Amino acid sequence: MKIGVLDVQGAVSEHIKHLELCDVEAVAVKTEKQLNQVCGLILPGGESTTIGRLVELFGLADAIRERSREKSLSVFGTCAGMILIAKEITDGTTGQPSLGLMDIAVKRNAFGRQRESFETSLRFKSLDEPLTAVFIRAPIIERAGEGVEALAEMPEGTVAARQGNLLTTSFHPELTTDLRVHRFFIAMCEEKA
Repeated sequence: MKIGVLDVQGAVSEHIKHLELCDVEAVAVKTEKQLNQVCGLILPGGESTTIGRLVELFGLADAIRERSREKSLSVFGTCAGMILIAKEITDGTTGQPSLGLMDIAVKRNAFGRQRESFETSLRFKSLDEPLTAVFIRAPIIERAGEGVEALAEMPEGTVAARQGNLLTTSFHPELTTDLRVHRFFIAMCEEKA
């Protein structure tokens, strides 16, 4: 099985390392040809507007949308990836790029700017023990459609969710040594393999 990490900007190498530690072949994805070789794609944290514009520029947006809707591609968005995967961005800029895949509305930088970054212990549905979640300029899910399952919550709102072949987290699982969220996504990819 091959899982890709969108390689236009953001925490690419960290996700690749986690996938490799999970004994999965990890592919840095910059082209449609590379995208067509993977059954899962991680949209990493970084700067959501920049990543969104580069996805369009590299000609990947329509291919990601199409394969996701066909369910031939599982997609996991972390932090900025959550913003990209959302159908609605409540505080987006004019022309804010989005793939519009998951039926969620998100607010960017919901926990504050870079200096308000933090770590916390977080319960994640289906995991026996809490995980350490790293939040950096993190978004939050303000609204979720009927088919969206909340996987982790904080007093401020939902910080992880799943809708079919789509997974998203506000936090950065690639910035800890815990591989369980990546394994959760790998299991999602295996469901349709």
